[in-house]
Amino acid sequence: MAGKRKYGNAAVPVSDVASDIIDPVLRKRAGITIGLVQSWEEIVGERLAASTRPEKIAWPRRLNEDDPFEPAALVIACEGAAALRLQHETGEIIERVNAFLGFGAIGRVKIVQKPVAPAPKRRPVPRRLTGAETAHLDKLVDGIENDGLREALARLGRSILGEKR
Repeated sequence: MAGKRKYGNAAVPVSDVASDIIDPVLRKRAGITIGLVQSWEEIVGERLAASTRPEKIAWPRRLNEDDPFEPAALVIACEGAAALRLQHETGEIIERVNAFLGFGAIGRVKIVQKPVAPAPKRRPVPRRLTGAETAHLDKLVDGIENDGLREALARLGRSILGEKR
């Protein structure tokens, strides 16, 4: 007999399934949860969220179970221009992250300067269409009466045919 599916037969948002997969990996590798990453803008505000992101939570080593609890360090990646602003708001960020986590997990913030936003990907330039391809495309859209629709479909056809090598 097959095991029960967690979500049953109902349609489930991809984000829920992805969270179930990504969350344990983030927790093991970086000590943070996907919830912290997703809620980062709410925690630090829109202005800081654009130039920062949480990297990991570095927990201090405990030699044995009897050692007292020590709060961790939250490592935040930050672009150079926002580092000073982030440094001035570390106390408030620690309070907000601890409120989000529900206990005093974070005791300090470590700032690591590096690019936060991914580099924009350049779209490849489509190749020029041959005369035969242009004629074929013009023939396909010739019967369309609406000028705007005809031109939009012609642009779509040029981009599709231009991607093919």
